[in-house]
Amino acid sequence: MAPLADFGFVGASTGLLIALGLGVAFGFFLERGGLGNAVKLAGQFYLTDLTVFKVMFAAIVTAMLGLFWLAVAGVVQLPLVFVPSTFVLPHIAGGVVFGVGFVVGGLCPGTSCVSASSGRLDGLAVMGGVMLGILVFNEAFPLIEAFYRATPLGPVTVPQVLGLPHGVMVAATVAAALLGFAAAERLERRARPGRE
Repeated sequence: MAPLADFGFVGASTGLLIALGLGVAFGFFLERGGLGNAVKLAGQFYLTDLTVFKVMFAAIVTAMLGLFWLAVAGVVQLPLVFVPSTFVLPHIAGGVVFGVGFVVGGLCPGTSCVSASSGRLDGLAVMGGVMLGILVFNEAFPLIEAFYRATPLGPVTVPQVLGLPHGVMVAATVAAALLGFAAAERLERRARPGRE
């Protein structure tokens, strides 16, 4: 039956309201989890506080499991779920820029919005950098368009690239998450020996 918009169960306006509600809820829970604090986020780079890793990996696994089991139940048709096109070299370059910005600013674009909405000046500064980057990208686009469209793979997924069934990939990702959570807890305990 889903995605709901593709089957006409919700209109464009309702879809936008649902998206706004989900975005506000996501931001609220990020802030409640302390992810609007650049100091907390920087802890992942020093392997002393891996909250970001745990929260984001948990969100990914939850969404993945939800989609997988809803598809098995016939509620969601996975071929109708939008998958953006992959462009290998531009995505690698974007990942490097994103990573450097994350390390320097201590916040990613999403958490900078959370930080700024909480009144933190570093969040406002990072948001300003994001807006400036968007402006520069748009102005420079005619010069970099060829690179932007380089090495296209189309809308592919990891199971397609590896030639694995979705169920195998889901199981492998859940196993990786459980191992990752255990490793994160050990690293955090090692960084703070007095922690119970």
